[in-house]
Amino acid sequence: PGTQSLQRSSIEHRPLQNPSDLERLRLLKEKFSPQLREEPKKSPTTNEDIPDESAQLPVEVYINPRKAEWPEADYVIGNPPFIGAKLMRGALGDGYVDALQAAWPEIPQATDFVLRWWHKAATLVQKRHINQFGFIASNSIRQTYNRRAISPFLDDREHPLSLVFAVPDHPWVDSSDGAAVRICMTAAAYGDSSGTLKTIVKEQRHSDSPDSGRQLLLRSEIGKIYSNLAIGADINRATQLLSNHSLCAVGFKTIGAGFQVSSEKASSLGFKDQAGLDQFIRPYINGRDLAGTRRGIFVIDFYGVEEAVLRSKYPAAYQHLLETVKPERLQNRNKIFRDQWWIIGHPRPIFRQFTKTLERYIATIETSKHRFFAFLDSSDAPDSTLVTFGLNCAHFHGVLSSRLHTEWALRMGGTLEDRPRYNKTRCFETFPFPKADEATATQIATLAEQLDAHRKRQQEQHPGLTMTGMYNVLERLRRQSVPGSDEPPLTAKEKEIHEQGLVSVLRELHDDLDRAVFQAYGWQDLGEKLIGRPGATTPWPEKPEEQQEAEEQLLQRLVDLNHQRAAEEAQGHIRWLRPDYQAPEQAPEQTRLAAKADSAQTPATPAAPAAKHPWPKTLQAQIRAVRAELTTSPMSAASLAARFKRNPKKSVTEVLGALTELGMVAKSPDGSIRLRENQVSQI
Repeated sequence: PGTQSLQRSSIEHRPLQNPSDLERLRLLKEKFSPQLREEPKKSPTTNEDIPDESAQLPVEVYINPRKAEWPEADYVIGNPPFIGAKLMRGALGDGYVDALQAAWPEIPQATDFVLRWWHKAATLVQKRHINQFGFIASNSIRQTYNRRAISPFLDDREHPLSLVFAVPDHPWVDSSDGAAVRICMTAAAYGDSSGTLKTIVKEQRHSDSPDSGRQLLLRSEIGKIYSNLAIGADINRATQLLSNHSLCAVGFKTIGAGFQVSSEKASSLGFKDQAGLDQFIRPYINGRDLAGTRRGIFVIDFYGVEEAVLRSKYPAAYQHLLETVKPERLQNRNKIFRDQWWIIGHPRPIFRQFTKTLERYIATIETSKHRFFAFLDSSDAPDSTLVTFGLNCAHFHGVLSSRLHTEWALRMGGTLEDRPRYNKTRCFETFPFPKADEATATQIATLAEQLDAHRKRQQEQHPGLTMTGMYNVLERLRRQSVPGSDEPPLTAKEKEIHEQGLVSVLRELHDDLDRAVFQAYGWQDLGEKLIGRPGATTPWPEKPEEQQEAEEQLLQRLVDLNHQRAAEEAQGHIRWLRPDYQAPEQAPEQTRLAAKADSAQTPATPAAPAAKHPWPKTLQAQIRAVRAELTTSPMSAASLAARFKRNPKKSVTEVLGALTELGMVAKSPDGSIRLRENQVSQI
């Protein structure tokens, strides 16, 4: 692809995509429009559209795909097409995307199209073939799955690359068709240096017209810019912690509309009458259900049930899936979806496992204006718009709901348009929970229960009341309390929400909870500067300098605590959040290690040799056991096997072989096996 020069204004009269891309889409539409216009066949039973098995589309195969050659240059600037990873096949075709991946195997598939340009230019800078580059792209490149293509260049100490200029979020309006998106701008150069970061403080339209330009007030900062396009604590160097491992999962994705049914349809299938069916037809909860009134949608979830058993035991449900799901699934490119057509597409076994013994779990909306957490009953099935946590203790709910975790999540996660996105790997698995004394932990749990109950009670009394509405008003109240604020009074609608949601009570509950969590960490000095301030659940750009400094100190302390916990885990002291579930074979030993690490007394005599552990039965437990032993020190396979009862040499060797192929362990020059650095938490 060729390069383009940047226009002087970044907010007016720019196309959403290159003309060549739009022309390609137009030609594809014309080419296939006869097939698309053909009337679909109707099912004789349901009278619904079914796929036409005789319909055929050409399959394009690109021979010997390879990277495009760029002309020699000193600087590269451009505006590559704004095509997200999930839209590439629809926009470019399967053949082109397959060829693209073959030519760029080093770029993860789940990255936006623009990252190929970014990666190419960054490689040229590292090789000193060009001086600098700058690109306009969609603001989604800050999201975690896109940062994987950027971080290696910024973290390379031998051949460092630095962002010298960045605007993380900027409006982009095309006056020709009124399209409005959010873009980011990045410029990079060789070396380890600071850069200029510009963020929007205030934004307003020139006129009421939706395609009008924007008047912006930007704030400039100078410092080290990281891959999340932020300056401050280097949160990108925070590592995943074993203590939080296997307790977070995204919700289900059905891959077939027929899996979702109304309450009336669920009843007709025997949901209330047939014994045992209620464990397979369950309330299906999405983000709107969590934030407001439930829709009354159920999901048919026969994960783990064989087709023959389903047909004989639950014939009505089987027939429904046979008629509404199977025709669609048989056309799917995924073989598993075709062969197991009666099973929802993404059943999330990890969620099922960590909720198996729980009566409730914690959930949050993956992409939401405000970050809040709520308890759900374990009978509720979450959809893919929710992130779930295998924790039923209100203490954890309180910590997650606190300002400390929200600030961490807002910085660690990405954004979708202007809405924060919660990424389980970066936001949760890296977060260091506090070690609170019993009294403080009890206080946090009590406040969290009150917070969850308050919101649910008010929503039950007022069905139109939403979490977003309540937190919008809460944020307005906090902004009004800032000294010198010109925040206008609440509108009539906001006053109604305030009364229905008892938002002032909600505000006090959050402030008291934040105060308790700051105390649990021992950071009351920061609590005095942050509790009650705006921006506790959603980004707020107009923060006073004092608040910004306090938030940066908070993030730096959390990063430092993350590194401290990682060092503890490397020594075998893992503060499991649910030791009985995460490491049942190691729980007694971990309790002993924790008591030793937390004790101020020095033992008078050397500790006795640790007793040998039984060799776990499942592969997952075996991997955890091997990993835990290797965190103490490198050792040979024979020495490792000798630490378990009955000396399971063959099984240990097989586990080590699997971990070696995954790049999790490596052999040292002396022949001993060691965990790879920064890979412990990825096993």
